[in-house]
Amino acid sequence: MSKLEIRDLHVSVNTDEGAKPILHGVDLTINSGETHAIMGPNGSGKSTLAYSLAGHPKYEITGGAVLLDGDDVLAMTVDERARAGLFLAMQYPVEVPGVSVSNFLRTAKTAVDGEAPKLRTWMKDLKGAMAELKMDEAFINRNVNEGFSGGEKKRHEIVQMELLKPKFAILDETDSGLDVDALRVVSEGINHAKETTNSGVLLITHYTRILRYVKPDFVHVFVDGRIAEEGGSELAEKLEAEGYESYVGSKAA
Repeated sequence: MSKLEIRDLHVSVNTDEGAKPILHGVDLTINSGETHAIMGPNGSGKSTLAYSLAGHPKYEITGGAVLLDGDDVLAMTVDERARAGLFLAMQYPVEVPGVSVSNFLRTAKTAVDGEAPKLRTWMKDLKGAMAELKMDEAFINRNVNEGFSGGEKKRHEIVQMELLKPKFAILDETDSGLDVDALRVVSEGINHAKETTNSGVLLITHYTRILRYVKPDFVHVFVDGRIAEEGGSELAEKLEAEGYESYVGSKAA
């Protein structure tokens, strides 16, 4: 059983005008096998939390702590965080011209595990993960995300989760830009990866539709860089019916 602890996290983003505070004291604990959904309006700091945990250099930690099984995540480099068991599925996956999906994934798996996977079992695992996400095997030899549709990019992110087997997966608006069919396939991939690895999942989203397929154990409402309310799946249903106006309105008042 692993544990990811976020304690009183304060984060600023570097802009042309100087440092701008975004997160104002976030407290959150995720255990293995749990799914936590973070929901909130645009500009509330949800993606800042994701990228700060992953170690993006644009974001400066100004206070607080992040611990993974007691180890100081904030003292780790980006690659050390990945080897420790953190995984980030990006909202906008980037294209990597000249690097095939096969080489990219095997290199990533080797870096995370500290040894190269055996080629025969690796190809079986890779093809199995692609099939789980309903991706044609032809994608194996294509350049990473180059010419992929939005849905194909998101499926490829979850293929990575399936193969890298992280302790904790941070999914930054993985549902954005997906039609109903692609959303269902991606959600099934997330559920399968979680079930086979017992990963903890931090699922960041604007909308409740993905939560119909990926059932959250906990829902956190994120407003103005803080968690404004916490609850179970019933909180997502409340947000579906009422939106975020009451939270934003109470902050403005």
